[in-house]
Amino acid sequence: MASIQRIAPCLWFDDQAEDAAKFYVGIFKNSHIVGISRYSKAGFEVHRRPEGSVMVVEFELDGQRFTALNGGRFFKFNEAISLQVYCTDQDEIDYYWKRLGEGGDPKAQQCGWLKDKYGLAWQVVPAGMQEMLKDHKSAKAQRAMAAVMQMEKFDLVALKRAYEGRG
Repeated sequence: MASIQRIAPCLWFDDQAEDAAKFYVGIFKNSHIVGISRYSKAGFEVHRRPEGSVMVVEFELDGQRFTALNGGRFFKFNEAISLQVYCTDQDEIDYYWKRLGEGGDPKAQQCGWLKDKYGLAWQVVPAGMQEMLKDHKSAKAQRAMAAVMQMEKFDLVALKRAYEGRG
């Protein structure tokens, strides 16, 4: 029997759940659509969705399970929730920044944050950044934070230089 992931994010879309899941699966390696559930006649007076239209898409991104729900226009994404992508090098930062940002809001890019074309906020960050910033009183952390505040997409070389006090 397959193990069940106990906690999985559920992302609420108007009617783009399937498109969004395909978009995300196309970006992350080792990812796939797990299954699609559709609305039935039952409950139409509440959900108001055509019978057979997509209700829920289950998908995995690099082993992490997600659910995308077509729930209507009632709720929109905001920055109170974001998904973090930890990157090992600048090539990964550049790749995820470009791919996730395709068609997104270019004005919503700051300090490694971006919004994708569905309005979902992402943080594309270097894997070691938490370590750099954890001692908020150190000169290294202060320099790194000052550099972070000036960046949209992270420049790993510039961030490391700032942390080390080399410019």
